[in-house]
Amino acid sequence: MLKIRAAAAALVCLGLVSGCASPAGGPGRDKEAGAATSTASARSGARSSTPAAPPDHEPVSYKPSWPDRTVRTERGHLVNACVPKDLRSKATTLTTSDKVHLSALVMGDGPEGVLLDHEQGYSICSFIDIGRQLAKRGYHVVIPEYRNHGASEKLAENKHIDRDARAGLAELQRVGAKRVFLGGASCGGTTAAVAGVDTPLRVVGLLMLSSPARCLGADGVAAVKKLSVPTLLAVSPGDMQGAAEKDAREVYAASVAHKKELAIQKGEWHGTSMIKRAGASGAALQDRVIQFVVDSYAAAH
Repeated sequence: MLKIRAAAAALVCLGLVSGCASPAGGPGRDKEAGAATSTASARSGARSSTPAAPPDHEPVSYKPSWPDRTVRTERGHLVNACVPKDLRSKATTLTTSDKVHLSALVMGDGPEGVLLDHEQGYSICSFIDIGRQLAKRGYHVVIPEYRNHGASEKLAENKHIDRDARAGLAELQRVGAKRVFLGGASCGGTTAAVAGVDTPLRVVGLLMLSSPARCLGADGVAAVKKLSVPTLLAVSPGDMQGAAEKDAREVYAASVAHKKELAIQKGEWHGTSMIKRAGASGAALQDRVIQFVVDSYAAAH
């Protein structure tokens, strides 16, 4: 049996190769804040009475988007090979409302959720560093890999991506989260905002990194007019020759959040590349993002 499991873990799934590429990035740095420590400690005590999570989803057979970068976990779920081996046991398979199968990571536990949605053309690994840090602080983190990306299902068309964000929120609710912080980069941030408008979970905050005002049918401007929660927008002025900053300012102006911040990062980096590739300023942005999640939850109490 052990030999069979070992062989299964080494299988690479077959399918068509996507032309998208996931940019590499070094790990970000972590700054432990006193507020975060005390919040996590309090949350840890509250979690002792939290019911056990429901059983994981069963593995599903489907054609992954990037088969040359897809591996199978011991349980049989497909996951992007970029995911570190120590996290692959956290992989699961989500099914969207239109029956598309998504690879996803579920880290941490408890009633305080965080959704992290990656950029188009990037991968589930965009948010792994931040996801790890938030899980360590006691948050329940879900990172879905979008359709036509990585180990998620390959389709003929790339549309309805807001349904992928909704599947991530549904998973957080299924595993016991009661509230959620919405986070995403590029179109991931746009769809996170759109999906957050009608989620049954209580939304406590919103992060949008280089997120367009509108993306593949998802209208981020309309969404932020309905989300009054603390909102952090970050963008590099050189990204897309200034178009990304223009969109970020449009979203910022439309936002009805009582507390909203617009961070302009030097350079021309896009999405999580502002964190992974921008040296000291990127590390500072990662710290700011993590602290913003902590502060948003603190303000929601």
